[in-house]
Amino acid sequence: MSYVFTPPAIASVPVAGGGDFPVHRIYCVGRNYADHAVEMGFTGREPPFFFLKPADAVVPVAEGETGSIPYPTLTKNFHHEIELVVAIGTGGRHIAAADALQHIWGYAVGLDMTRRDLQNEMKKQGRPWCIGKAFDHSAPIGPLVPRARTGELLTGAITLAVNGEVRQKGDLSELIWSVNETIEQLSAAWELRPGDLIYTGTPAGVSAVKAGDVMEGTIAGLGTLRVAVA
Repeated sequence: MSYVFTPPAIASVPVAGGGDFPVHRIYCVGRNYADHAVEMGFTGREPPFFFLKPADAVVPVAEGETGSIPYPTLTKNFHHEIELVVAIGTGGRHIAAADALQHIWGYAVGLDMTRRDLQNEMKKQGRPWCIGKAFDHSAPIGPLVPRARTGELLTGAITLAVNGEVRQKGDLSELIWSVNETIEQLSAAWELRPGDLIYTGTPAGVSAVKAGDVMEGTIAGLGTLRVAVA
């Protein structure tokens, strides 16, 4: 095939122990912890909803390193959201929750960075809020750990500290929609494919960061993702 210009490199995430995981799509689950739903002005177990980020929004950070993201344009309210990321290794449509585990390749610590002021303004106007979520460098992620090593992650502490101060704290068991239920819902709307990443939601405590801040996100069994805001 003859392209009219050289295509960009495939976005990828490092794998703990070696290798790289090519990224196909990034799906994100909104308001999937009850305490975060409350802080955003909602209550109850609402039906799950999703938004997407471009694959090249990933900022891969190798184990033991500190990643860097620029403070984005157009915003004065740049928020952190710590999330468990699920990597799909076997795709499919209409995957039952009971069968979802076999489609998971591994897990990682991720950050869903958000231009909150832009997101909120789009919400007020009833317009899509891609500008608040799907921008460059908005999906930092640590190394993927194979499920063969971790087993199924159903519980475990999830925390986010900024400059050493804990801001977000929860447990994976507090997900409103479990990982398996999320895969069932997603695969009813899209055909999941190998290389898809699912950002599964964030606990309460989301707040703003500024240039010079250092974020440290940790999930039990997956290590720590450290990212500085340039």
